[in-house]
Amino acid sequence: MSKPESPTSSAAQHVALFDARPFFEKALAYGLQHGIIDQAKLDAIRTDAPKGMVQIARYFGSEYLRPELEKARDRIVNLVSLNLEHSSGGDLRLAAEALRDHSFMSRSKAGSDMLKALIAMPQSSHFGMNEHGGFRDDHIPQLAKWSLRSLADYQAELAKRHKVAQVIGAALWLAHRLGLDADALEDAGRDAEAVIRTALLVLARKQTQLPDWVAFQKIITDLRKKAAAPQTTGSAIALPKDLPPAFQAVVQEVRNSVLADLPKILDSTLPVRKLFDQTPAFMGRYFWIEDALSEVDDFDRAASAAWNKATGGHSDDSSLLTLFLCIAAGSTHKTLLSAKGAASLVRKIRKSGWKPQQVPPYILAHAPEAHQHDYLQMWQDFCDDGASRLLSDHDDHLYDAMALLRRDCNVADS
Repeated sequence: MSKPESPTSSAAQHVALFDARPFFEKALAYGLQHGIIDQAKLDAIRTDAPKGMVQIARYFGSEYLRPELEKARDRIVNLVSLNLEHSSGGDLRLAAEALRDHSFMSRSKAGSDMLKALIAMPQSSHFGMNEHGGFRDDHIPQLAKWSLRSLADYQAELAKRHKVAQVIGAALWLAHRLGLDADALEDAGRDAEAVIRTALLVLARKQTQLPDWVAFQKIITDLRKKAAAPQTTGSAIALPKDLPPAFQAVVQEVRNSVLADLPKILDSTLPVRKLFDQTPAFMGRYFWIEDALSEVDDFDRAASAAWNKATGGHSDDSSLLTLFLCIAAGSTHKTLLSAKGAASLVRKIRKSGWKPQQVPPYILAHAPEAHQHDYLQMWQDFCDDGASRLLSDHDDHLYDAMALLRRDCNVADS
């Protein structure tokens, strides 16, 4: 009967199973053991390796310093290992055959090219934060770090950057379809995910262009009007039928985030500007083209509509002063008063006071910009001249006050 294996010998066996050698060394040993690599190839590797070490030491620092040469040795072995393990999928036979069929220096360069391509890939989906033009000299410090990293580190970073590249690609595809080019997105400097979210909303409303703020606000307002429930609207927010397969997974992931946002997007009690431009969780989450002129025009149109409604289309001084006086008195806005209504307004002012300071903000908010200065001056002149008569304690029969209103305001005698 055999003697039971001791815990110590069992642990030693498990430790022995772990091979900490670089993958290059394992592939080389496997090739020699199985006759894949002959003595001539081994001699060629021994000749090439020192030359490669010197070149790498010179590229990253100095070939005259021993510490740099020692680090260069680690780098060249790691670069070859990265390429062999990545290309072979960890299969030692395939890796040994690659060593047989290619020079040692070519495998080092192939590993370096892998890392250079990785470093040149985008790290962020934010337009304007990524560099263009591939690997450059100022990337060398990054290459120095990556040349000593493991294949697992490389693969994890590659997967992350590949997804970022897909998100950017999807945003560019959708933007191009909706009338915006890459340069415009770069200038806008927003996240690719934000572009995709807005594009999905635009397509759900069957629009053909990415919106400025005014158009974006209208899209949200229309969605709110037509939405019976978030799930109903959610079904309309779909992936474009012609979306390339390479982008479908990342766009679907972004679509899920839009569906999660829908309850707030469709909440008509939340002002659109406050939700999208003033709520921290939503700021920068959606995209619109910054167009100050469009926003000013929209503001002017809204202000003009409000002004025309308040003035009834009248622009004469008497009608405007009547309106301003009603605002200061806290009364219904009118541009024409009956004699009885004018007298009641004066009595209200004498009893409760008035707030002439409320008129200038109203003018600035609603009056056409070209006339605001004149209206402000007109109101100030009226206050300077008429305040004493409106508030007089010695005019019980309102003679002076009514005379003022008939002179400066619109008061119908009948």
